[in-house]
Amino acid sequence: MSLVDLYQKFLNFSRYGEGLAPLALRLYLAPVLMQAGYNKLAHFEDTVAWFANPDWGLGLPMPTLMAALAAGTEFFGAFLLLVGLATRLISIPLMITMLVAAFTVHWPNGWLAIADGSSWLANERVLDAGDKLDKAKSLLQEYGNYDWLTSSGNLVVLNNGIEFAATYFIMLLALFSLGGGRYTSLDYFIAKRYNVK
Repeated sequence: MSLVDLYQKFLNFSRYGEGLAPLALRLYLAPVLMQAGYNKLAHFEDTVAWFANPDWGLGLPMPTLMAALAAGTEFFGAFLLLVGLATRLISIPLMITMLVAAFTVHWPNGWLAIADGSSWLANERVLDAGDKLDKAKSLLQEYGNYDWLTSSGNLVVLNNGIEFAATYFIMLLALFSLGGGRYTSLDYFIAKRYNVK
């Protein structure tokens, strides 16, 4: 048996795991999106106010409709992703939601989601956050129970850049291309049942 034959056998065998990557993407994205949608729905009036206000919010047109679309897409889309139903279809409005979030909310803050002054992606805002974090740590060490406050992890400053929205967009784009996954999604079993290719 030649090396090419062995490689072909390996490729044929690996096809049984083709559904694992889409499943992992779906299982990662579903709780993130579900929580984001749930927060918007649970505080819907506040969400609408934030979508509407140009001074301290997004200043979007038709804020009630936009908030409902964003919240519904994230919350109900997450359920569809979880079970792998209409994966390619739901990925489209979810990608649009990520693009809107990236450009209306996160873009002015640069790339980084968490302020890290040592990153080559740090902008002026991120570099300024280091001084603020040092001051906060100093105050907490002097007046708070610093060991308890940091027992679950380091204190950080949220920069709120486009990093997460861009990452989720890319993951959704992969799902749009791959679909729900072989053996791991309702899409696969529905297609198999109705002989759809």
